Amino acid sequence: MININKRLDPSSQIKVSDQLVLPFDLRQKSRLRVTLESGLEAALMLERGTILRGGDLLEADDGRIVEIIAAPQAVTDVTAKTSQALMCAAYHLGNRHVPLQVGDGWLRLEQDHVLNEMLIGLGMTTINQSAPFEPEAGAYGGGHRHGGDDDNYHKLPSKRLMPHAQAI
Repeated sequence: MININKRLDPSSQIKVSDQLVLPFDLRQKSRLRVTLESGLEAALMLERGTILRGGDLLEADDGRIVEIIAAPQAVTDVTAKTSQALMCAAYHLGNRHVPLQVGDGWLRLEQDHVLNEMLIGLGMTTINQSAPFEPEAGAYGGGHRHGGDDDNYHKLPSKRLMPHAQAI
């Protein structure tokens, strides 16, 4: 087992050795036992409070460079007839402290049937699907953000704990 404990500048032009695919709930954990795409087991030991984003690069103690891949998971995409209506939906979701990914004319949140009913009641169009989830970092979470304003994501099931990762 290798230890992964160093985060690299994502703009680094470094050759990637392996990948780690995780849904958002596991990308928020700084201590995690994982299995890389190559099958190698690793211990993720990052600074507390670290939130990993798709495309982030990490360095293992053996020099291996690992790219983080945002795993597709169960999400709801929200659209509205007007931008004002969509802003109203964002307000109501924010008032409930719901993590949101904000795109050009759409919102994305983790699937929740109660929130889905609320959104439909507000006149929103909702589509449940499986896609990577990259919510906003928040007002105090820094501006680190990657692209993702398009919907060209791989379609794989998730929302459940990925079988190749467990908290340590």
